[in-house]
Amino acid sequence: MLEALRRGAQTWVAKILFGLLVISFMIWGVADVFTGWGRGSVATIAGTDITAEDYSREFQRELDAFSREANQKLTAEQGKALGLDRRVISQLLGGAAIEAHAKDLGIDLSDTTLIDMLQSDPNLKDASGKFSKDAFFNRLRQLGMSERGFFNLYRKDEMRTMMIGSLVKGLAVPQPMIDLVHAYNDEKRTVEWLTIDADKVITIPEADDTKLKERYEAEKSRYMTPEYRKFQILTLSADDLKKQMTVTDEEIEKSYAATKESYDTPEQRRIQQIAFKDKATAEEALKALRDSSKTFADVAKSTGAKDTDVDLGLVTKKALIDQKIADAAFALEKDKFSDVIEGRFATAILRVTQIEPGTTQTLAGVKNEVRDKLALEKAKQALQQKHDEIEDARSAGKTLKEVADQLSLPFQDVAGADRQGLGPDGKPVLKTPDSTKIIADVFAPDASSLDQGIELPSGAFAWITMTGTEAPKQKTFEEVKAEVKEDYTGFERQRLVTELANKLVERINAGEPMSALETATAAKPATSESFTRTTIPQGLTEAAVAQAFVLAQGRAGSAITSDRGSRTIFKVVTIAPAPPATKEQLEKLTTELQSDYTNQVLGEYADALKTHYQASVNEVELKRALGLTEQ
Repeated sequence: MLEALRRGAQTWVAKILFGLLVISFMIWGVADVFTGWGRGSVATIAGTDITAEDYSREFQRELDAFSREANQKLTAEQGKALGLDRRVISQLLGGAAIEAHAKDLGIDLSDTTLIDMLQSDPNLKDASGKFSKDAFFNRLRQLGMSERGFFNLYRKDEMRTMMIGSLVKGLAVPQPMIDLVHAYNDEKRTVEWLTIDADKVITIPEADDTKLKERYEAEKSRYMTPEYRKFQILTLSADDLKKQMTVTDEEIEKSYAATKESYDTPEQRRIQQIAFKDKATAEEALKALRDSSKTFADVAKSTGAKDTDVDLGLVTKKALIDQKIADAAFALEKDKFSDVIEGRFATAILRVTQIEPGTTQTLAGVKNEVRDKLALEKAKQALQQKHDEIEDARSAGKTLKEVADQLSLPFQDVAGADRQGLGPDGKPVLKTPDSTKIIADVFAPDASSLDQGIELPSGAFAWITMTGTEAPKQKTFEEVKAEVKEDYTGFERQRLVTELANKLVERINAGEPMSALETATAAKPATSESFTRTTIPQGLTEAAVAQAFVLAQGRAGSAITSDRGSRTIFKVVTIAPAPPATKEQLEKLTTELQSDYTNQVLGEYADALKTHYQASVNEVELKRALGLTEQ
């Protein structure tokens, strides 16, 4: 049985579904097992305790992974807000439950079998394909684990994979499910529709100050200033440092001499080539070309070549792989035919139809460019040293302004920025490609504790000191009167259009034709093309399509337009059931449903394990392990 499980675990389904099991445990609804029992473990299942150390380590790994994805360091509080705490405990409970189930079934892996599996692991092999002890011990160092600890972890992972493989191996999506989904996906409908011309048929009464003030009071929270945060920022980048780098004329001359070709523009030629099977055929073709009895195109056509085969494009000499072809092409006069060339890959005749001369740059012409390049290279090398100097100065108690003055680095005192990085005047407060990252850190929950340099996406660094926060303030009615009036007009427009659309839908459902609505809507009806649930015909919206598949044939409905300024009225004209599925459709649908179906089975398996092994989670210890409560 063990061998059967191992074989099943090697399938692609088993490999990807371990990840799906994680998802299934996420839908356990573990909140119902959270209790408040004593200190020690964060959770228990089947007599196995999940220690705070194990949980903290896995949570930190998950948090680090999310931090890399978000390109910013996330705190434990932010991880908890994302649900990572529940996700990690679900993973750990899931793994322990599977191990317990395997133990109950009498399934285990011997050390010999485990070693064989390790030696077959492609990630632990060297270039010759043999097991590498160096790779193995490097893995141990990366994980910070002992050999025995690694064996235990590897055993657990393989056992879980085998259990999942045995569960999902041979699972097939039921045919009724495939038929039902196909019928749902490929049903088609057509509708007759028109869009109300609101500008012509809707009159919005002019609002006086009384009505506008009512609107203002009802939606007062909409008319607030944003929260502004004040901060000082010191930035360090290679571009900043290169201004401080000294580059000598000798260095410039040496660099130019070594990389001269990179500043030159090579000659380019548009080359046409006809390849022949042998030299005799080529010689005969060349004779015909030179006595004008055949054109270049005629000869190319006679060899069976297409235009794309003949035209090599506008290329440099280095771009041509065959040196003989390259030498001949770049020695040829424009519009002349070459001799027959016996190249490395083919016997050919060439013609050059366009010549773009190259240019040569002197040192004087590119001296500033070379200097800038060398300065940037030196700046990149000096970046870490300058970073350390800043950290030392900060540790010595110097302010960012003092550090900036001392090291001649950019410093900015921002009087206020909102979450979009805009100041009270509506203009960006930072002129840097890293502004999004900087503002995100400024508005992070732990922004007040920013005291170390943060690495920016561009490779630069920034140090931020928070200097104050200006809470949102209520704007007065007079300040936002124009905005309130615009909101009022938009609200009234939608209300009146919706009322009109509802009345017109009632008329259609009472038996009137769509053409009867032309006067009331100032629009003419049109008939859509046939569409499925996943296609959106011109003139309709996703909401209209979704509603059209709910209505019975002959019934009408309405949906808001994409610009939200009006509504489209439509009536279902025809309903066409899905035709029988083709072989290709069935195969595609089966593949798409396999993952969902397998996940459903795994979810049921997880629910059963949870109930059977009585999973429990200690809420207090869980928070303590995250450092969110006092010890």
